[in-house]
Amino acid sequence: MSQSAAPPTRAAPGRRGEIERETMTRHCISTLRRFIAAFGLLTFAAFLVGTVHAQDDFPSGPIDIVTHASPGGGTDTTARTILTGAREALGTDIAVIPRTGGSGIVAMSYVANRPRDGHTVLAITPTHLFAIARGQGPLTIDDLVPVARATDDPLVITVLSDSGIDDIEDLIALGRDRPIKWGSTQVGSIDHVAGAVFAQVAGTELSVVPFAGGGEIVTNLMGGSIDAAALNLTEALQQIERGEFRALAVMAGERIEVLPDTPTTVELGYDATFSTVRGYVVLSGTAEDRVEILERGLLAGMNHPSYLAYLDGAGLNRSAVAGREAWGAQLEQLYGDARQAMIDLGIIQPPEPAP
Repeated sequence: MSQSAAPPTRAAPGRRGEIERETMTRHCISTLRRFIAAFGLLTFAAFLVGTVHAQDDFPSGPIDIVTHASPGGGTDTTARTILTGAREALGTDIAVIPRTGGSGIVAMSYVANRPRDGHTVLAITPTHLFAIARGQGPLTIDDLVPVARATDDPLVITVLSDSGIDDIEDLIALGRDRPIKWGSTQVGSIDHVAGAVFAQVAGTELSVVPFAGGGEIVTNLMGGSIDAAALNLTEALQQIERGEFRALAVMAGERIEVLPDTPTTVELGYDATFSTVRGYVVLSGTAEDRVEILERGLLAGMNHPSYLAYLDGAGLNRSAVAGREAWGAQLEQLYGDARQAMIDLGIIQPPEPAP
């Protein structure tokens, strides 16, 4: 006798409702989890977009240009004259921050401790390169990322007009009688080395008197505290034109337009040519796109009518303004020349020969 199939089990009405509620609850929990996950992804995506936007929003605050020069010197004046056009181009405030002393070491130390985010720019001259070549300060040549070049400012051997020194031969004769009191921006700086090289090739003697910057040298030369100095054209031109200073020689290969009657050291027979080239760098690690933005902004400042008028008034060549490629190549050359000059003068020791 066959057995019939058992009828399907049916849940009691109360139990059926409980199962439906459990199923709905699990569905709601699953839906909520998916919602939370999706919301989290959207929030994270929004965070990423906001972060990228914040990173690309440069400059996001004021920019500091750090100089090693005291107010009134050529480096300080150059930096301040760039500000008008650079502020307009970069759309932010820019301030000049002087950190004087130590042949640029104080300024380099300050910049080395700032974030490498493009908001701190270092105004650099051969003085900094001489310090780096001496192994002083926290930076090496590889730490410097070129941004733009601003000036090529020849050094002019200058004396007080009523000093009784009428030409370069008078100055050389003074140094053979007793050391020339030579104003300089720190021992080992470009104007110190310029004087030392000139004294060497001319067979005369000098005694270096260091100051914090070109402005202080001008003041002390005016007051008679020093005999002579190798001043930048931008630092000395007004006093030369007013007849307060006498330009004895331009430390260059060719005469300059604003001083047509002043001979060069080369034509006088003394192979000593020096110029203060000024430009701007940031430190390695600064984002490439930010360096490009800074380059465009600073070049805009250097092509602003106020800066071009400054160059013309100071007798400086507009062709000195250049972007990062030309400026970077020159930095490397200036550093090599500085190091070799100091080796020749015995200021630093030559590298040990490879074993």
